[in-house]
Amino acid sequence: MIRQAIRADPGWRLVVADADQMEPRVLAAISRDPGLMQVAGRGEDLYAALAESVFGGDRAQAKIALLGAIYGQTSGDARTHMAELRRRYPAAMAYVDDAARAGEEGRLVRTWLGRTCPPVSVASPDLSHDEERFGEYGNTSATRARGRFTRNFVVQGSAADWALLLLAGVRHAMARAGLRAELVFFQHDEVIVHCPAEEASTVAEMIATAAQNAGRIAFGPTPVRFPFTTAVVECYWDAK
Repeated sequence: MIRQAIRADPGWRLVVADADQMEPRVLAAISRDPGLMQVAGRGEDLYAALAESVFGGDRAQAKIALLGAIYGQTSGDARTHMAELRRRYPAAMAYVDDAARAGEEGRLVRTWLGRTCPPVSVASPDLSHDEERFGEYGNTSATRARGRFTRNFVVQGSAADWALLLLAGVRHAMARAGLRAELVFFQHDEVIVHCPAEEASTVAEMIATAAQNAGRIAFGPTPVRFPFTTAVVECYWDAK
């Protein structure tokens, strides 16, 4: 209902750009894993490319395994494929494993640009009231929850670093070109720009360029690419 209600003004369009496989691409960039960087540098569907080399062409399994490694899923299919991921992409898996270990030990982790995660003293929603009150951080459920959080933080936090640079780049490019376009929404990996219809293709190109520039500024020289799936629509609903 909400998506159907979001419409461009008459004569204007919504440029809706969705970052493709953002978390795995960020992991490739920050871990400097040669194999994962190679896959992330092709500019194609990363999960499909990963599936071809590791999972017998099963894209769904590739996605479950890689996101499971980032989010700390340790059961089911994700656990089954973790050993293969560690064999194929040892630097990438070591990066998130080290972050998880740091969290379990009560240490801080940082994004690629240096922002720190909240310390253990900040109550976690995964901790029970008694754990929070008595500081029983050493118990298994609390330490594992903290490890899952820090494992994810180094990737998602670094992705947020990249996203801020992306948005700044888009704003700067549109202003410099004197466009009437307006950046109206961003959430996680989706950018929406409201613009006159004749500016839409230019805006789409600006987003793509800003994404690559943000990757270079944030992570330095790597082969990793940050492509978008972009739609130019009158109604937000039509972008999916």
